[in-house]
Amino acid sequence: MSWQEEQSIPTLGVARDGGAVRVEFRRPESLNAFDTATAVAFLDLVRRLGEDESVRSVLITGAGRAFSAGADIGTQFADDSALSRVEQELREISAPTVLALRAMRKPVIAAVNGPAAGIGCSIALACDLVLAAESAFFLLAFANIGLTPDGGSSLLVPARVGLGRAFVMALLAERLPAREALSWGLADRVVPDASLRETAEELALRLAQGPTLAYAATKEAINRSMLAGLADAMETEARLQGTLLASADFREGIEAFAAKRPPHFTGH
Repeated sequence: MSWQEEQSIPTLGVARDGGAVRVEFRRPESLNAFDTATAVAFLDLVRRLGEDESVRSVLITGAGRAFSAGADIGTQFADDSALSRVEQELREISAPTVLALRAMRKPVIAAVNGPAAGIGCSIALACDLVLAAESAFFLLAFANIGLTPDGGSSLLVPARVGLGRAFVMALLAERLPAREALSWGLADRVVPDASLRETAEELALRLAQGPTLAYAATKEAINRSMLAGLADAMETEARLQGTLLASADFREGIEAFAAKRPPHFTGH
């Protein structure tokens, strides 16, 4: 068999080979950043794949040179009306997406083909296995615009790398290259860029042929032992983000980002 493209949402490609399904973010012009429409479509797709008993494994990757650059700042932070929806969307879209990926009773693989930033990083870490191309990197850049990490990263990151390294990523907001991410435990395997897709697809097919009942039980056990507080963590993230979005530091961070200058934060 071979991968066959199925009916695709404009910003999400879906292909299938037997019980394995590949989902591809398709906004390459914005490095696969998430606008609201894409985020809603992805949540709906994740839920449908979770409910479809014929789907036995899921592979998530990005088109072009990025996995996902995170939230589309140009739309999400465009004006006061957009800002007022961020906290609500964290609760009603981002959190359910991450929880649905963790609750999916089948293996989920992230093939990180480039930048995985913000919610893109969270989605990758919400998967069960993280494969990364050599040129890929992971980034929590929230502090650069006066915000706190969200999308469940306040728990997903330290669960993989430990408390100290989680603070390094969150406070310093620096890129973590794939090889370093592997040594930290953030990524599980790193492969040459040219072979990432093939390697990830082979793994998805292998898992689709495996003992899915056992895989589901394993996910449930690990979720309960390591990630039981994920929903609470994301509720806390949403509440804190709502407060920070009203701060002078956030306004300064966004203005500095747009002007491509260093921000001057005041703590207000």
